[in-house]
Amino acid sequence: MRRARHLRGRPAVPVVPGGASVPDLRRPVRDPPLGHRQARGAGGAGAEGGAMTPSDGSPKATVTAPRRGTAAAADTAVVGIDGPALRRYFEQHVPECSGPLRVELLHGGRSNLTYEVTDGAHRWVLRRPPLGVLTPTAHDMDREYRVVAALGGTGVPVARAVLSCTDPTVIGAPFCVVDFVEGAVLRDGDEVAALPRADARRSADALVDALVALHSVDVFAVGLGDFGRPGGYLERQVRRWRSQWDKVATRALPDVEALHGRLAGALPESGAATIVHGDYRLDNTILQPGDVGRIAAIVDWEMATLGDPLADLGMLLMYWDPVCEPVLGARHVPTANPGFPAGQELAERYAARSGRDISALPFYQALGCFKLAVIAEGIHARYRAGQTVGTGFEQVGSAVPALLRSGLELLS
Repeated sequence: MRRARHLRGRPAVPVVPGGASVPDLRRPVRDPPLGHRQARGAGGAGAEGGAMTPSDGSPKATVTAPRRGTAAAADTAVVGIDGPALRRYFEQHVPECSGPLRVELLHGGRSNLTYEVTDGAHRWVLRRPPLGVLTPTAHDMDREYRVVAALGGTGVPVARAVLSCTDPTVIGAPFCVVDFVEGAVLRDGDEVAALPRADARRSADALVDALVALHSVDVFAVGLGDFGRPGGYLERQVRRWRSQWDKVATRALPDVEALHGRLAGALPESGAATIVHGDYRLDNTILQPGDVGRIAAIVDWEMATLGDPLADLGMLLMYWDPVCEPVLGARHVPTANPGFPAGQELAERYAARSGRDISALPFYQALGCFKLAVIAEGIHARYRAGQTVGTGFEQVGSAVPALLRSGLELLS
């Protein structure tokens, strides 16, 4: 288990889009692999879609990354961060900031870059888009911040929202900041294998229960009624991820067209729309210190939107499948400990606690396969272009064909 990031509890300070204080948390501001991961895992996308494309004039960082696990003073070079500018910005917009900042790259991430920032007395997590050029909707930090800020007053566990800056000139890219949350991230297969079986089971149950809580939130009550277009969500997802493939593809794979066609021809009827996380998985959560059966925070909201809640369940179950191991890196956590329940048990728990019909679940799992295949190809493209930070990216491309085949099998 790895110690994780951000502290909750204090009231949020004003959102700061473009550098000016704005008291409306609804218009404030999902890594890498695919959260605070946090940075853990896979390549990125904006709300409902989005991925890296070749050229939009975005600034590129030219600084050097510190070694993982070390911190650098904010006045020194840290990959993706203008340290002196960040220090000045915090002094102006974070009231509790009380001294020089030190910044640590938590993970190079396959998507948004994630950093721990501290002044010695306080700790925050800062997230910014990955290096390289992006589509206009990809890695939208403002959307990520907005959903976290809105959920802060609900029973859904999230980090406290601190600020959002949509001005790319401040540190070289838009960014958002939340409190550091103490806890553990179950990401390393070897460490997970050492967990008592009962703890593995409790963490999986907590994962499902937190998802049910998220899908129970009244979007209008928390100010997110306009956060997405719930109508036609599944159709747009299928179309958009097919479009994103064209923007990131490094090779021709016939199964892309085959899976797209099957998905488009098998769209189920969606129920009432809810907040959809978009990348829900075990290592996009931080577990309570000393109690892996409770979730301290859900992280990596970069793909959040309004839509069909079963898309989250399908994605979670797809992550539970060893086929995605090359994307996640390290050993596949759900198979590392026999205490973890099978994916079918997760689905049954979700159905029982949410009251939702999951008879069309194979479609949602296949959609998850399609989505992650495109994301993985985007990561692979960034790796080939030398735009990734960290290790483990060389194997991500191998997951794409396997994910496509799994999706086809689910719909056969």
